[in-house]
Amino acid sequence: MMNKLYIGNLSPAVTADDLRQLFGDRKLPLAGQVLLKSGYAFVDYPDQNWAIRAIETLSGKVELHGKIMEVDYSVSKKLRSRKIQIRNIPPHLQWEVLDGLLAQYGTVENVEQVNTDTETAVVNVTYATREEAKTAIEKLSGHQFENYSFKISYIPDEEVSSPSPPQRAQRGDHSSREQGHAPGGSSQARQIDFPLRILVPTQFVGAIIGKEGLTIKNITKQTQSRVDIHRKENSGAAEKPVTIHATPEGTSEACRMILEIMQKEADETKLLNISSHSLLACRISAEKSTDNMETSGAEEIPLKILAHNGLVGRLIGKEGRNLKKIEHETGTKITISSLQDLSIYNPERTITVKGTVEACANAEIEIMKKLREAFENDMLAVNTHSGYFSSLYPPHQFGPFPHHHSYPEQEIVNLFIPTQAVGAIIGKKGAHIKQLARFAGASIKIAPAEGPDVSERMVIITGPPEAQFKAQGRIFGKLKEENFFNPKEEVKLEAHIRVPSSTAGRVIGKGGKTVNELQNLTSAEVIVPRDQTPDENEEVIVRIIGHFFASQTAQRKIREIVQQVKQQEQKYPQGVASQRSK
Repeated sequence: MMNKLYIGNLSPAVTADDLRQLFGDRKLPLAGQVLLKSGYAFVDYPDQNWAIRAIETLSGKVELHGKIMEVDYSVSKKLRSRKIQIRNIPPHLQWEVLDGLLAQYGTVENVEQVNTDTETAVVNVTYATREEAKTAIEKLSGHQFENYSFKISYIPDEEVSSPSPPQRAQRGDHSSREQGHAPGGSSQARQIDFPLRILVPTQFVGAIIGKEGLTIKNITKQTQSRVDIHRKENSGAAEKPVTIHATPEGTSEACRMILEIMQKEADETKLLNISSHSLLACRISAEKSTDNMETSGAEEIPLKILAHNGLVGRLIGKEGRNLKKIEHETGTKITISSLQDLSIYNPERTITVKGTVEACANAEIEIMKKLREAFENDMLAVNTHSGYFSSLYPPHQFGPFPHHHSYPEQEIVNLFIPTQAVGAIIGKKGAHIKQLARFAGASIKIAPAEGPDVSERMVIITGPPEAQFKAQGRIFGKLKEENFFNPKEEVKLEAHIRVPSSTAGRVIGKGGKTVNELQNLTSAEVIVPRDQTPDENEEVIVRIIGHFFASQTAQRKIREIVQQVKQQEQKYPQGVASQRSK
């Protein structure tokens, strides 16, 4: 499809030859004709990458006959529908942050990363409605993230210009294939999304990302994958989790590329150490030492895969047959972390694969086949029971969450917002809060003020986990958007959730170990008062303070602890009862 560009703010003296020369001088050659009008012109590019390059190179930056020209996609009002393009996105921006930002303005049906030669990232976004796309353009144009300012344009929506049913059906088929990678894909696409999660040594994270994000961008471009590096998790830890979303083939190829980068970095570090040793030692002994070290080479970097404990048993197989078969076929040594290493809020085990890069990459393919098969079987079983929460959340939005657990159908969260922000949340005649409730599928009420001079008001949100994520995300976003916080300040709010008093001790952990680990993992402040009197339902309040994703992760982890305790109580009711009576 041709990408027609509009060139505006032109001097009447500008000719078509002027434009051809200007584009050519900047290595943006025009193949087709220049359609010149009074004060503006149109040109065509058959390739979207060239169109993006022309916009980024020229718009607002180049003067022609005394006027600064404007360049953008030429999209008639008739074709201004649900599709927009966002450019100048920081290359290191986490996908979960972008997802949350986009979701503030409507239901996102599809997000597709555009492979370009620009240093910054570009995505095409499809909203559910024309109105939502319009709102997103109005609110996100010029949105500042660190030192980057988003640039947004409408892009043509072929569905609007192709009304015939067969063409629409074909496009629907095409978009459904893309939604496997889309942050805003359908629930069906999300259920089959089974990402690979690996641990990488912290010292290799910089090499994987590359200068200005170029290396990780190359990985995602070549493998058609999304790679999320959770750098803020476990601050100071020796290893960082990395989540890879793609087809099974794309996932494995991205994993192989990351392994190659880490091994190369380790080899180069080894050579540097050898050189340093040679300079410090005397010549003869240094030569001998160097020869010895060069033959040994750098140690092989193991592949560490994270997997939910509920899936690991089927990977191992009866008497360890599955693992032994993978080891034999790939020439690797595979070990799995002990059950004792699990913490109550994070039931992931580490599968360590040792061998050459090629051997580890081959083992990953076989390991993920087994894990994916077990996960899909679980999903079939889970979906037949309404009391389970399976994969409503895209896993990448919540970092290291287990792939499926049972959760209560409804949750209540009390979120505290500045008193002066209440009007913005409610909207004119309650329009905004009603729209928010419909969007999230939750009940949202603002509690009466407890006094005339209170600085905060309580928002009561009732709904299942996915509704909580949507509602709280919109509220955080609204407060940022309406400037209730300093532009350079992260929006941090306090949330209260109630847990059974019998589980409060488990949330705290022995000597506060669990709550401390929880705070380190999520970056949220978690407060469980020890001397709190339970309410009439025998529940106590847990306070969570932090930015949106920190708060969400902490809420989910705490709910998980509570659910595990409940399951233990159901499994061993007499033992639990006798323990309580002691």
